[in-house]
Amino acid sequence: MKRLEKATAGMEEAVKARRERDARWKRDGERTIGQNLAMIGSLGWTVVVPSLLGVLAGRWLDRRLHMGIFWTLGLLVLGLALGCVMAWKRMQRA
Repeated sequence: MKRLEKATAGMEEAVKARRERDARWKRDGERTIGQNLAMIGSLGWTVVVPSLLGVLAGRWLDRRLHMGIFWTLGLLVLGLALGCVMAWKRMQRA
């Protein structure tokens, strides 16, 4: 029974969010091309920066610990995943 209540609450939240987006779109209209390009650029940097930081930290650790590319690859993947999650959350807010 609780599972059904939880699913119903989730559906209600999704409907509410959709109605809010529709109302905002009717009130504000569609974003301009410049605003869309700015969002694409910021999303790109949101993914690129954590990935590069992961590579830099990984290279430093690999040189210190003489481990080849072990940390570089691991932290690159971690940075990429973190950047994608942050971009996803940002898109959900927009």
